[in-house]
Amino acid sequence: MPQDIRLSPDGKVFYVADMMNDGVFLIDGDSFKEIGFIPTGIGAHGFVVSRDGKRLYVSNRGSHKMEQGRADGPGSVTVIDFATRSVVAQWPIPGGGSPDMGNVSADGKQLWLSGRFDSEVYMIDTTSGAVTKIRVGVEPHGLTVWPQPGRYSQGHTGNMR
Repeated sequence: MPQDIRLSPDGKVFYVADMMNDGVFLIDGDSFKEIGFIPTGIGAHGFVVSRDGKRLYVSNRGSHKMEQGRADGPGSVTVIDFATRSVVAQWPIPGGGSPDMGNVSADGKQLWLSGRFDSEVYMIDTTSGAVTKIRVGVEPHGLTVWPQPGRYSQGHTGNMR
């Protein structure tokens, strides 16, 4: 159940979040063949690339469901290093949560994600992984942070280049 896709900074590998397989498939950009899998967490859902392009933040919703119903699941964020294609950090959402789509601040110090099934937004310190929860309306589905570096929007949650 693919949910999001990003290309590695070197343009060689596609990273595909798969919500039912709880991780990220690695697909060779030349052959389009699967070359690996990185387990991340329950309901791997969205990607945000760090401002320096070295890390990939993976939001794990804590559920395989697509509709509201399971609040306070074991949501988390997994940090993958592009150079080694390995997990370098795992940040749980304290008390549970459902991180979805989001964006990183222009200075790269804050990762902002919507909490789809928990009516909240998460601000995560990209150095420590500390999470701040902010209550919002029902089912926030993605968010973006402005301003963003770049001139052209590639759509979705503020992907700029």
